[in-house]
Order: sequence, then C-alpha cells, then structure tokens
Amino acid sequence: MTDVKVSIKNKENHPLVATLLALLLVGLCIWASSWQYSRGVARHAMNARIATHVLQNPVDFSTIAKDINAAEWRKVSVQGTFDSSHQILLRNRYSEGKYGFDLLTLFTARSGEVFWVDRGWIAPGKNATLTPELPKTTSSEVQILGRVRLDHWLPQGSFFAISASNQNKLVPQWNAQAKYSQETQKYYLDLLDSNSVELVPASPVELPDLSDGPHMAYALQWLFFAGLVIYARIRLRRGR
Repeated sequence: MTDVKVSIKNKENHPLVATLLALLLVGLCIWASSWQYSRGVARHAMNARIATHVLQNPVDFSTIAKDINAAEWRKVSVQGTFDSSHQILLRNRYSEGKYGFDLLTLFTARSGEVFWVDRGWIAPGKNATLTPELPKTTSSEVQILGRVRLDHWLPQGSFFAISASNQNKLVPQWNAQAKYSQETQKYYLDLLDSNSVELVPASPVELPDLSDGPHMAYALQWLFFAGLVIYARIRLRRGR
C-alpha cells in the first residue's frame, strides 16, 4: 500500500506539457544563438571591408561616383565649393572624452553632385544656445580628400542648424540633414585633408571600433542555456 502511494506521489502531472515547454525554450535559445551568430558574421565582414578600404590609395571621385555603395570607406579626392550658409551641428559627439559637435557643411562638386561633408569635431560654445567657434569656410573652389560614407551612418534625431541670417544663433531641428534630402546625394564625406589649410580639420572624424564585439560569445552562451534546459528536463524526468 505504501509503495502504491509513493508511485502515485512521484508521478508527473503533465509530463507532455513540461516536455513541450522545454522544447520551446530550447528552440528559442537556438534561434537567439543563430541570430547572434549572424550578427557576428555580418559585423566581421563589415569590419574587414572597412579595414581593407581605408588602406587603399585615394582615387578621384569621378571614378567611384557611379557605384558609391561599393566605394564606401574609400578615400576620394574631389574638387568643388562649400556653402557656408548651409551648415549643421551634430550633437553628442566626443573627442578624447570631451563633449562637442561634428560640423556638416554642404558641398557642391565640380561635376554637380551636392552632398554633405563632415568636417570633424569642434568644441561647444559657451552655452547650449550659442554657436561654437566655427572653422573658416572659403567660398573659392577647393580640392578635398574625404572618406566616403553612406548617409545611414548619420544619426537620426534632434540636431542644430546654424542660422544663415545670424551665424551666432543655433536653430534646433529634427533630422536636419534630411531637410535638403531632395537636393543632396545619399552619401557624405568625412573630411580628411584639403589644399586649403583653413579647411584641414583639427579633429577629423575617427573610424568606428573595428572589434567583432561580443556576438560570438553570446551565440555560445545561448547554446549553453539550451543545453541546461535539456539537462534539467532529463534530471526532472528521471528524478520522478
């Protein structure tokens, strides 16, 4: 009689439900592992592409203009003029741990393309409403050396546009660089050098971190969690 009671007591109430739940958790863990692995592979490929392109010799802008996507991160030389009446300050930019802005100025190439040029980091003004000290911008035609970037790298959010009528006034705008999206190309340049000394950036835009990140470690971690679920289910089943 006692043996019967023990047998009844140790019997699982819903073994099928518990097994299905365990399988669901294992499936989710495998999906998460696969997702992290895919992100890791994509990031490694992107980093390899960046590392390769930034080491290549500069080329004339006209040679890559027709396939700008394939030329991303390459250094190009282009002639044209800056438009100091159209400038944007990207907020929340840091250089050596110091807060500031990146300055974008509209540029028209000799061949007619209009795009933004990121002229690098500049220190903030005395307060949030005053324009920081801006580098000089010549109206003459210049030759610049820049790094090709696609515009999806530009952050979306609140920016400051510099008032054309009052250079000391900042105009808050939302996605300010998109204001001229009908006129500008879907890429921009990081300014690296120029034949005009006053245009050479004191703090050029830095390359992104080229580490592969924690994605592969996370992928293995999710597989480990899946193994734990299987182990726990087997132990609970046998323990009954």
